[in-house]
Amino acid sequence: MALPICSPSPRLDRFGQAMESLYGSFSSIDDPTEWTPPPRSGGHRGRYLWTDAFGVVNFLTMHSEYRRTGNDTIGDDRYLILAARLIETVHDVLGKTRDGRSRLRGATDTNPLSGGLRIGKTDAHGPDGDGQYHHYLTVWMFALNRMAKASGDVKYNRQAAELAKAIHPRFFVDRAAARPRMIWKMSMDLSEPMVKSEGNLDPIDGFVIFRLLQATAMEAGDGAVLTEEIEDYRRTMERKGEHFVSSDPLDLDNLFEINQYLERNIRFRLAFREFGTCMGIQCQSEVNAEKERSVDLKCYSDAIIAAWDPYMQLSISDDLTPVDLRPITRVMYASALIPGAFQAGFLGQEPTPTLWK
Repeated sequence: MALPICSPSPRLDRFGQAMESLYGSFSSIDDPTEWTPPPRSGGHRGRYLWTDAFGVVNFLTMHSEYRRTGNDTIGDDRYLILAARLIETVHDVLGKTRDGRSRLRGATDTNPLSGGLRIGKTDAHGPDGDGQYHHYLTVWMFALNRMAKASGDVKYNRQAAELAKAIHPRFFVDRAAARPRMIWKMSMDLSEPMVKSEGNLDPIDGFVIFRLLQATAMEAGDGAVLTEEIEDYRRTMERKGEHFVSSDPLDLDNLFEINQYLERNIRFRLAFREFGTCMGIQCQSEVNAEKERSVDLKCYSDAIIAAWDPYMQLSISDDLTPVDLRPITRVMYASALIPGAFQAGFLGQEPTPTLWK
């Protein structure tokens, strides 16, 4: 049986081991430009949008962290290149129909994201079948934006803006009304709703990510490309009111009773959601003016990671996590250990405040 990725080892080592359990040995890759990501992300044809979005951002963290710590013994840009190859692969698999024969409706080889991106669910149909989630798409937009920041190539932000404009109207009902609402899940080709209810945080996700994409576009000279879309999210948030309450650790904010949650038996908890909590705590602690509160919350993050460390087996033998959730758990474990490129400013100065308005 493989040894666990155990707590005494440095976080960067555990981070790398978790990533290699999904994407293979990085040191053995002779030519990163020819690398094909192995089909281990837990989805259809080996790709799952949420897992690979985190994978892209984690590669960017590795690119910066190994250089910063002096642990980059190889000396090339392989992690940046691997992020680019993973992006290409996701667009080629999840940007196409399930049989891989054609782009999703509305997309072309020139504009591969104009039809959105499939989630990558293994089942084609049913309540938990393949389709498109708004919150998965915004996470992918964020990954593309971070790639633009890390690589200096604005094409990735342009791809994210292309995706944003393509999917946005499909997820809105009464978009032109004073009180629009959103759709939780759309079909694979965005032609019809699969789940008509509204995701609690989807309007916030859209508002934040679309503003980031627009600020980056304006800084690059592309102009205010998403103004109307941002206003749609603003109106939707106004309808929902200021009191967004969540009991999901993946959505951690000041309203979440974390103490009560962590008292539950670990066998009735989901690791990847708690790793989202860890990321929220650590990213917030970097910018929170209430330093004492930040320190208190950091203790919870450390406790969560310590609780799950013994179960993060290299052999993927974790008996607490359903098989289909192990890839997403592993990639988010890495992100929880070192949020890195998920943090504002980690990859360099962000767009100036005037561009965010």
